[in-house]
Amino acid sequence: MPDLDDTDRTILRLLVEDGRRPYSDIAEEVDLSPPAVSDRVQRLREWGIIRRFTLDVDRERLREGVAVLVDLDVDTRAVETVRAGLTGADPVEHVYTTASGTLVFTLRVPEGDVRSFLEDTVDFDAVRSFDVRLVTDESWSPGIGAAEFAPSCVECGNTVTSEGVSGSLDNDTYHFCCSSCADRFTTRYEELRESA
Repeated sequence: MPDLDDTDRTILRLLVEDGRRPYSDIAEEVDLSPPAVSDRVQRLREWGIIRRFTLDVDRERLREGVAVLVDLDVDTRAVETVRAGLTGADPVEHVYTTASGTLVFTLRVPEGDVRSFLEDTVDFDAVRSFDVRLVTDESWSPGIGAAEFAPSCVECGNTVTSEGVSGSLDNDTYHFCCSSCADRFTTRYEELRESA
C-alpha cells in the first residue's frame, strides 16, 4: 500500500502555498529532479490526494457584496438537497456540514440581503432557523503536517491502512482495506464491464 513520505508532504506544502510553483523550484527544495517531482505530483493526483489545482481569489478586492457567515438549521431529511443548492450557488464560497446536520457557509450578497438569497436558492420550508454574522476577515491555511495517506476503501468504506492494497482497472486507481475487498470489487467490476 502506498504511503506519504516527507518529500511528498513538502511537495504538498509548497503546492498549497502556490499551486503554480514551477516543478524546478520544488525540485530544488526537495532535492529531486523536476521530472521526479512531476512523477510524484502525478502519483498524488492518482491517489486522489491532489484533486485539482485551483485559484484562490481575494474577494475583498472585488466589489460584489457583503461577506457573511450563515448557520442554517434545516430539517434532517433536507440537508443534502439544501447543501447541493448552496454548493451550486455563485455567491456561496464555502459550505460545511456539521455532525448535527447544520449547514455553515460563507457567501457574498448584494446589500446583505441573505433572506432573499435563501428564499431564491433553497426550499425555505425546510429551514428551521438561520443565523447571519458579518465576516470582517478570513484566512485559509491548510496544513499538511505529518499527514498520512488514508483513503477510504471503495468496497466497504473503511480507512485503508498500510496493510491495504491498490489496483488499477481501466486506467483508474482504486484503494482497498484488504485483498478480500479488492477481489469482491474487481469481480463485480469485471462482471459489469462484460454485461455492458
